[in-house]
Amino acid sequence: MNRNDQQAYDRGTSLFSPDGRIYQVEYAREAVKRGAPSLGIRTAEGVVLAAQRRTSSPLMEGESIEKLHKLDDFLGAASAGHVADARRLIDGARTAAQRNRLRYGEPLGVETLTKTLSDEIQETTQYGGTRPFGAALLIAGMDDSGSEPRLYQTDPSGAPQEWRAVAIGSGRDDIQEFLESNWSEDLSIDDGVEIAVRSLLESNDDLDAESVTVATVTTDGYRVVSDDEIADVIDEYGSAADADDTEDDA
Repeated sequence: MNRNDQQAYDRGTSLFSPDGRIYQVEYAREAVKRGAPSLGIRTAEGVVLAAQRRTSSPLMEGESIEKLHKLDDFLGAASAGHVADARRLIDGARTAAQRNRLRYGEPLGVETLTKTLSDEIQETTQYGGTRPFGAALLIAGMDDSGSEPRLYQTDPSGAPQEWRAVAIGSGRDDIQEFLESNWSEDLSIDDGVEIAVRSLLESNDDLDAESVTVATVTTDGYRVVSDDEIADVIDEYGSAADADDTEDDA
């Protein structure tokens, strides 16, 4: 395919190229890869969500960067990619959760919510006049029985996937490799918080508690982990990493 042909398919948000690709979806995935990393870890007691807050200036308030979101009492989400696109999806998720409570008098299931959002995302790849969402979400919650943790990922193509542990955003490969080496079925929620913070340290060892945000979703609901808990993990494992670097230099 020559360059002119490729440009023709670049302009169409819902056109397949001759080799079966939708370029705008691939570009949306690149936008996700450029975003600050987020990750989710399913444990025996619930799901841990964690994300790095990336500020563009030391004068910016880190707390104004929302990477983790409470969707309902037992539903949470983490985002990566274009912030505005992610907020649009988060607003849609909250609306769907509240609509389900008003209509049926019960919380919306995490799997149902993920598929509802994925349907909306997929529509942007099928009709003209729109572009794909340049954001991906990790959606965490408890299943319909309230006892089984679930973790899903949405993709700019509209394809949902369920995971035991997964990372999105920049540095995904390093974080995913660390998760694959450290995840196990019998993790406690505290173990999950520790591994989540350590995973972010794998991709950026220059982190502090203010640049990391962590939340958990358990049978007790959605909870934001305090900065002190995050700082304890960073102090322990960040110092250990620095010591290893010093030994290597020596």
